[in-house]
Amino acid sequence: MSAPEDSKDGPKKPRSLFGGLRASFLTGIVVIAPIGFTIWLIWSVVGWIDGWVLPLVPDRFEPEQYIGINLRGVGVIFFLVFTILVGWMAKGLIGRSMVRWAEGIVDRMPVVRTVYGGVKQIAETVFSQAETSFDKACLVQYPRPGLWAIAFISTQAKGEIDAKIPEDGDVMSVFLPTTPNPTSGFLLFVPKTDVIELDMTVEDAAKLVISAGLVYPQNGQIPQVNPDDLSENVIHSARF
Repeated sequence: MSAPEDSKDGPKKPRSLFGGLRASFLTGIVVIAPIGFTIWLIWSVVGWIDGWVLPLVPDRFEPEQYIGINLRGVGVIFFLVFTILVGWMAKGLIGRSMVRWAEGIVDRMPVVRTVYGGVKQIAETVFSQAETSFDKACLVQYPRPGLWAIAFISTQAKGEIDAKIPEDGDVMSVFLPTTPNPTSGFLLFVPKTDVIELDMTVEDAAKLVISAGLVYPQNGQIPQVNPDDLSENVIHSARF
């Protein structure tokens, strides 16, 4: 029986002990890095909130005075409870009256009213659950026909904007974000017939924009990673 012929690239060389250890190390880095960064970010944010809130809490309400241990996250709990109470009171008649009274005082302060008005508008835009929130991702042709960009449908154009645009059908207002910073972008008024709605969620579309097209949604699930393939890809990228 004749010996099997080698491939054009020659026989595959066995991986050395150092090469195997390096591949395992790089695979471990790729697997651990997202988890470690997520834990570090949550830990840092919780600590930052604790640093702002706990100095405002009376000592007799802090668990550290009774158990002798500084528990991270206590400030977050106080902040959530306080925010819920303020929101509950603001929805009542007395709370609304107090808010109007306080806003009337702020409105008499030239610089403060500008800052307060801007922050309030941003907060209402970000946290409002009304129809002004983005609920659909779409594709529009921008900056010229033939080039497509991801955008987020805001609302249907209304009032003077809708009346002045020379379009027979409906006109949609869409927000076209920039990459990799989706907080800036352009407000476009596009005919509804030129808007292609996407099935992906707004969160998946935002990830696609932030990653500059590197992270595509996979039915809302985190893609499963094959460690062997991951090792080969990481090693190949490290060589360049």
